This record gives sequence, structure tokens and C-alpha cells, in this order.
Amino acid sequence: MLWFENDYSEGAHPKVLEHLVKTNLESLAPYGADVYSERARNKIRAACACEKADIFFLCGGTQTNKVLISSLLYPYEGAICADTGHINTHESGAIEASGHKVIGLAHKDGKVDAAALKSYLLTYEADATAEHMVRPGLLYLSHPTEYGTLYTKAELEALRAICLEHGLRLFVDGARLAYGLSAPNTDVSLALLASLCDAFYIGGTKVGALCGEALVFPGGAPKHYLSVIKQNGALFAKGRVVGVQFDALFTDGLYEEIGKQADALALLLKDTLMKKGYSPFLDSVTNQQFFILENETIERLCEHVRFSRWDAVDEHHTVARFVCGFCTTRADVEALCRLL
Repeated sequence: MLWFENDYSEGAHPKVLEHLVKTNLESLAPYGADVYSERARNKIRAACACEKADIFFLCGGTQTNKVLISSLLYPYEGAICADTGHINTHESGAIEASGHKVIGLAHKDGKVDAAALKSYLLTYEADATAEHMVRPGLLYLSHPTEYGTLYTKAELEALRAICLEHGLRLFVDGARLAYGLSAPNTDVSLALLASLCDAFYIGGTKVGALCGEALVFPGGAPKHYLSVIKQNGALFAKGRVVGVQFDALFTDGLYEEIGKQADALALLLKDTLMKKGYSPFLDSVTNQQFFILENETIERLCEHVRFSRWDAVDEHHTVARFVCGFCTTRADVEALCRLL
């Protein structure tokens, strides 16, 4: 069986696992105060060109999104995102469970459009009954988006300017950030995100770690943030587990290497399928590729390949999502292409 369902079905990248095993029997300080976690923080600060950044290690993406969003918003505020955003579609109402409304805007290739955001905020502010409504307090973006698409530097700067004008915090979900940073012709970097965001996270779970995300506050975290994380049940006693992994991921360019390899294989898949006459659903340059397939083809493919059925196009066609990760090989891609 070929596996293109997601980028987190395997365990850890061998170099990450090797570092975990090598440090396994060392006695270290708990709750992320160990030497490897601090070393990882310093490497991330350097990569972000942001020496003053505060960095916290959490277990997974939903956990990170919930802790961050619920802690930055006032009780009467909500989070704006693309209607396809992960917090709006695949987190079981985690944000709403924290008491905050998710406000979905119509997406453009998975992205929040600056003009649409501006229009929404102006309409809200002009409403005479605005004080009786959920106040938008934060803009949530994911980079790459749920469709593997990327924001440009200009798009992010435009969105940040709107956030500043209207008093919104800007938060970027970076679950698959390595695949965005490694994509061809991108002009978005960790340093750019650090210069624009109130907070963002660097994903590990979907980029070669057993588990873990690095939550970054470029301008410094709110007071007593470790207490916030603990109150939400998200503080590891064995904080080393995530810190050691990020120490490995940010050594000798491993994080970028994993991203580049998966992106290159995904683009090979895209190019080959287009030459075979298959139509992409949209133009993704990252490790997620979306193609329109006949339903009969999808049923046949399911016998040999694990992948995701995304959107129904019509009664005869469905969008299929194929994802490459750190374990994907060129042989896997070539075998999938032969089946199609």
C-alpha cells in the first residue's frame, strides 16, 4: 500500500529519533527548562533573526491553537479565519469550546483576502449594534493553507497593516511551515513572520517530529505564560521530549531539508500527473497536491493507495489530496503515477 494520506503517519525522522535516543538517559530539568530545549530556543531565535522572542514547546497543533487564541482574546472577542481554516473545520470546535467564536470569511485559494477582511471589519464597525456582537480580535492564518497554497510577503504585509489599523492580533498556524518556507520562489521567511506576527508556531508533528510545535512570540510572551499553558493542561513535565526534537530539527538545516525534499517530490507528482492529462484543483507548490479525478478512478486507486478525498466537484468527479512527507520516496511517487 502506498501512503499519501498525510505527512504525520510515520514516527520521527531518523536524525530526530537518534537525538532522542542519545539523550534519553540524561537527567534533565523538567517543564522545558532543560539544556536541549534552551538550545533549541536559541537556534529558533537565530533562524527568526529575533533575539528577544519567547518560545514555548507544546504537543500538537490543535492544542497550540486553542491555548494561544484563548489566551490572547478577551471573553467577548472572536477569531477571524478563512472558512477553510483548520480552526473552523477540523478541530472539533476547540476554539468555540474555549468561549470564543470562529468567524469564517470566504477563502481565495485557501487564503484570507485583504480586501474581504477590510470589508468585513468596516461593516462590523459601522453597525450600530456592534457592541452586541462578537468583536473580531484576532486574525488566524495558516501558511501553507489547507490547500497547500502560500501567502506572499506583500499579502502578509497588507493583512498585518489591516490588523494594526483595526486592533487585531495576527497569528499564523505553521503546522506545515517547513513546506512553505522551502517552496520554490517564496519570499516568506521565518524572519519575515517574526517581524509581522504577534505569534506564530513552527510545526514539528507534520515535519519529522514524533510530536511537538514551537510557539513563538517575537515581541515577548504575555506575563506568566507558562502558567497559562499549564492551566490549559498543555505543559509537559518531560518538556525535553519536544525540546530535544527541535534541537535536532534546527541543526545543520534539517528542518529546511525535510521541507525541500517533500516539496520536490510533490512537484514531481504534480508535473507527471499534468502531463498525463489530469487537472489540478488549484496551483499548490508545497507538499500537498490536489487533483480532480473521476470517481471510478478514485475507487480503483483506493485498493493500492491511501489518500484523502477532499471536495466533490460534481456527481462524477472528486478532488483527491496527495501528501508527501519525510518518508516519501521518488519510488513511491513513480509507483503512484503508474497507477494513474
